[in-house]
Amino acid sequence: MSLHGKLEADVEIEASASKFHELINKRLHHVSKASGDKVQSCELYEGDWGEVGSIIYWNYFHDGKAKVGKDVIEAVDLAKNMISLKVIEGDLLKDYKTFKYTIQAIPKGRGSVVHWTMEYEKLHENIPDSHSLLEFCLGISKDISDHLLKGN
Repeated sequence: MSLHGKLEADVEIEASASKFHELINKRLHHVSKASGDKVQSCELYEGDWGEVGSIIYWNYFHDGKAKVGKDVIEAVDLAKNMISLKVIEGDLLKDYKTFKYTIQAIPKGRGSVVHWTMEYEKLHENIPDSHSLLEFCLGISKDISDHLLKGN
């Protein structure tokens, strides 16, 4: 069994790709407003929203537990509506040596498709792939879309 893993999934949303990406990139602190049952807060720890090298601090609720995380923005591509973040501290690093996720919003008809990619290295082979975390993120994407459709 490999310690390196990669999970990918798509979710169709009604919001446009550009609006979704703008929130994920420049207004990430609105995620707690859009998906308050999953994300309690998202704060800028260092840098500027949407800028490579900036650090984001999260309080979230996943798998029945309150958790925290600190991520650094590794890449932003405005033309592709894409952002990549790497976990640098927090609960995920109890099971993973490295954890990175990329979010890309792709225009489709009246809405868009949000493509999530999670790449990681487990600390040991007994750690399962985090399908529940991927589902959690897909749910946040739907919540953000609903939030944006309400004019937020």
